[in-house]
Amino acid sequence: MTLNELPVGKAAVITKVGGAGALRCRLLDMGLIPKTKIVITKVAPMGDPIELRLRGYTLTIRIEDAKNIEVKEGESA
Repeated sequence: MTLNELPVGKAAVITKVGGAGALRCRLLDMGLIPKTKIVITKVAPMGDPIELRLRGYTLTIRIEDAKNIEVKEGESA
């Protein structure tokens, strides 16, 4: 499943970060790396962007970027 499909409040672990070139590097630089525990905490009223909680901080990303991140649901965060 990809990050944009994860329900609000559910914990997951990142398994793969896709994208090409600068996009992938930017996602990795923001801390979205494999084996990172993550939780979606909020979704904007129109559905984009989404707010994530990971590594002790909050991050907001676009849905288009979230589609490049594969996660495994069910892990505790």
